Amino acid sequence: MRIADVIHQVTGDVPVEFVAYDGSRAGDPDAEVRLNVRSPLALSHIATSPNTLGVVRAYVTGALDVEGDMYTALMSVPEVKLSEIPVDVRAKLAAKLFAARLWWPTRPPREEARMSGGRHSMRRDARAISHHYDVSNTFYEWVLGPSMAYTCAVYPNENATLEEAQYEKFDLVARKLALEPGMRLLDVGCGWGSMVIHAAKHYGVRALGVTLSANQAEWAQKRIAQEGLSDVAEVRHLDYRAVKETDFDAISSIGLTEHIGDANLASYFDLLYSKLRVGGRILNHCITRPDNLGEARTRSFINRYVFPDGELLGPGRIISQMHDIGFEVRHEENLREHYAMTLAGWCKNLDEHWDEAVAEVGPHTARVWRLYMAGSRMGFTRNLIQLHQVLGVKLDSQGRSFMPLRPTW
Repeated sequence: MRIADVIHQVTGDVPVEFVAYDGSRAGDPDAEVRLNVRSPLALSHIATSPNTLGVVRAYVTGALDVEGDMYTALMSVPEVKLSEIPVDVRAKLAAKLFAARLWWPTRPPREEARMSGGRHSMRRDARAISHHYDVSNTFYEWVLGPSMAYTCAVYPNENATLEEAQYEKFDLVARKLALEPGMRLLDVGCGWGSMVIHAAKHYGVRALGVTLSANQAEWAQKRIAQEGLSDVAEVRHLDYRAVKETDFDAISSIGLTEHIGDANLASYFDLLYSKLRVGGRILNHCITRPDNLGEARTRSFINRYVFPDGELLGPGRIISQMHDIGFEVRHEENLREHYAMTLAGWCKNLDEHWDEAVAEVGPHTARVWRLYMAGSRMGFTRNLIQLHQVLGVKLDSQGRSFMPLRPTW
């Protein structure tokens, strides 16, 4: 039996056409998506790492290709367990994989992260952040759009554009924090400074952002100067743990907690608590697991290629830890569907700039991003991951929050 026929038998009747280098074709010839096994190296990667990682390596290197929309492909092909494959098909598949591994040995692509040193130490965190964020500012401009916001947007309606939704996200954070002219804001894990710029430009606050990415800090400082905000806004290439200033009126953390690690969650919120004045508010915005049942650490593809050392916690874990440190949580919401819509926008941007992206960062990295963003969109759509905003306040010694009776945002 030829390769495409074996794959078709393994996956079942799905709206995908399968094509292989041996000339075989199977599945739906009119399907919007085609899975193309271009080289024996694809089978060798899968045989060497017989799990999701092997398939990823085959795709990243180009030995396996997906023609058509990646999100549609991922939603169309079911997860297949070995026990579900008929014994005769399993035997044929095993024979082909064994032969491929024997005759076409492979090695992991160089794009895979290789981390060393203490997990979540300052030095290792800096390398992990650099691996993901110091790809290319130009590449990120194409994918993220003018907002340069690499976090979940908030769509005021289904017809809103990505840029409108990113503006709404930053404005929602500002409103939840009750920013007013003259206040001091600390934005930890500030990315390209979008929240810092928004707060300074539209709310008249003095904003400080910190990031472990040198590329982000350089881009943000140039943008701040272009906006004429250098007197009130600053982004530093700095670990949030090294910030010396205190007594901030508000703290925003948008997309940083995923990099902190479960073991460091208490010290993370404790440090932010110490930086905030009494009555000040903190807004924590991060990707979470739907529950606290699974292991926090990311595995396989995400850990090797996208977010080294990333850890996703359940929302209850985050809220409990904030309370244990001393914050009082006053509001919480899940923006899961909004992140699926955000990722759809980023996927569209990457597709529209595909040739430029490949020229800028190389075909392997571009493929990593195509797969990662489409896979993340699927994860939010299917409730495998969520996005939670949690608003807390630092009470005074009498237990006063200085919050209004009802939300004003």
